[in-house]
Amino acid sequence: MTHPGKFSVARFDATRDSEGWDALCRTAPMATFLHTRAFLSYHGDRFADESRVVRDERNQIIAVFPAARAGQSDVVTSHPGATYGGLVHAGNLLGTDALQALASIARDYRQAGFSCLRYKLTPHIYHRWPAEDDQYALWRLGATCYRCDLSSTIDVATRREPSSRRRRALRSAQSAGITVIDGTANLEAFWPVLVGNLADRHEAKPVHSLEEMQLLMARFPEEIGLLSARIDGKTEAGILLFNAPNVCHAQYIACSTVGREHNALDALFEAAIQQTRTLDRRYFDFGISNENEGRHLNTGLYTFKSEFGGGGSVHRFYELALDDAFQARCDAILSA
Repeated sequence: MTHPGKFSVARFDATRDSEGWDALCRTAPMATFLHTRAFLSYHGDRFADESRVVRDERNQIIAVFPAARAGQSDVVTSHPGATYGGLVHAGNLLGTDALQALASIARDYRQAGFSCLRYKLTPHIYHRWPAEDDQYALWRLGATCYRCDLSSTIDVATRREPSSRRRRALRSAQSAGITVIDGTANLEAFWPVLVGNLADRHEAKPVHSLEEMQLLMARFPEEIGLLSARIDGKTEAGILLFNAPNVCHAQYIACSTVGREHNALDALFEAAIQQTRTLDRRYFDFGISNENEGRHLNTGLYTFKSEFGGGGSVHRFYELALDDAFQARCDAILSA
C-alpha cells in the first residue's frame, strides 16, 4: 500500500474489497456493469489482475480502478477485458482530487515495476452526469492519446431522420413478415448466426463463448438483452444488447444471408431504438466501426449505422509513460 498525497492506494483484494467495489459502481456516474467485479470476474483467469482501490483518510473506499497486466509485459491496462475502464468514483472526486487520486494510482504502478499505464476512457455518453475530470488529470500527468475509435450513436430525443435508403429497407422488412423476438431465451438459436457471420465476413470469433454469455446473462438479467429476427420460423438475425444506465449498446450484431435478403437488421435496429426510449435510456449506440487501433475506419459500415439517424461519438485511449519525467510531475502534483 502507498500513501502519496491525501489518498492511500492498495491492490484490490477480492475477499476484502469486492462488496464495496460493486456498491460504489452502483452509484458512480461513469460506471456501468462492465466496471463491476461481478462482470470482470467471469473471465478473471485470462488476466493477471492489477486493479487498485483508493481510500480516504477514514479508510473508506472513495474510488476504484479496474486494471490488469497486458500479457507478460510491464504494461498495465484499464481494463483489457472490458470495452472501457478508468477511474470510478461516486462523482465527488472533482478537479484536483481526481488529479491526486489518479497520480497516486499511477505512482503505485511505477513503484510496482510497471513502465506504462494504458487508460481506456469511459465515453461521455455513458456518464449519468458529466464526469470527465479523469481526462483532465491524464493531460496534467503527461498522458497522450494513442487510439481513437469512432462509434455511431443516436440521441433518441433528438434523432435525425433516417436516410431514404433505411426507410425503404424498413418498409421492405415489414412487408416480408419478419417477426422480432425480444428475450434472451433465444440466445442459443442466435449464437450460430453470430459465429457464422463473424467467421464468414470478418474471419473472427465472438469475444465471449456461448457459455460465458449465458453466465453473464444470469448475473445481469436487467443489463443484457437480445432482439432476434425470425423468418419462416427460423432465427436469421439478432442484436445482443449491453444496457447501461444511460445507453443501450449493440454488443453483437449478426445477420444470415437470408436475413440480409429481407433487411432483417433494419427491423431489428428500429425495434432496438424504440426499446431504448421505452427503457428511458438517452442513447442507442451501434458500436465502433474501426480496425487497427482506430487507424482504419470501415466507411461502409459506419455509413450504414449513421443512416439510422445517428452521429459520431468517440472512444479515447491514453498512454502514460511511468518514467522519470512522469515521476517529477507526479511529485509536484502530490506535494501541492
